[in-house]
Amino acid sequence: MKFLRLLGFLALCATARADLTIVQQMNGAEGLHKITFKVKGDKARVEVNPQVTTIIDAKSGDLTTLLNDKKSVMRISGERAKAMAEMAKSFVKEENPEQALPKPTGRKETIKGYETEEYVTDSPKYHASYWVAKSYPNYEGILQQMALLQRGAFAGITKGMPDYHALPGLPMRTEIKTSGQGEITSTIESVSLEPLPASEFEIPAGYSEMKMPDFLQSKPPPDKPGNP
Repeated sequence: MKFLRLLGFLALCATARADLTIVQQMNGAEGLHKITFKVKGDKARVEVNPQVTTIIDAKSGDLTTLLNDKKSVMRISGERAKAMAEMAKSFVKEENPEQALPKPTGRKETIKGYETEEYVTDSPKYHASYWVAKSYPNYEGILQQMALLQRGAFAGITKGMPDYHALPGLPMRTEIKTSGQGEITSTIESVSLEPLPASEFEIPAGYSEMKMPDFLQSKPPPDKPGNP
């Protein structure tokens, strides 16, 4: 369920309602990738590579994946996405549901021309390090848009993750270490508040529907009476 890990990362990354485009370089176990994250209203568009685009409706929870090279679309309803996330969470012990608040370490570094200060959060599940630029213009509005997945339908799934509103600036670089998943480092390359067309958050014409496998039916059948 790679999309669940992607949602979790975006919620850790990402009351101004301006459109937002953030380009990031992400380095992890699968190598170096450029990710473009776009927000308009309650919708987000994530481009990990030219072949795959994910559109997320934070209000309804609907997930839409565009396979651009095949001109196909896979859709998961908000109810099904929530059920899949709950099923995945059932295999992980909930050790600390409380929100982890970032704390300064005093370390400083210049990133992309901005002086940043390190803030960290720790929980039984992960360690996160944020290099925060306190002088970044309009960072408050940008942080609200980045926290899109912590609102609406995804609020329950991202419970216990740090809130970007607690950061005193824009996290130019984010380093996340999770048990069993390794380390992911994301660095912001550019930020734009230019208006985005609504068409970027819709299914393009000519795309055919692809049926998603029913992960919820993949549970092993219960033991029959009398089985050891």
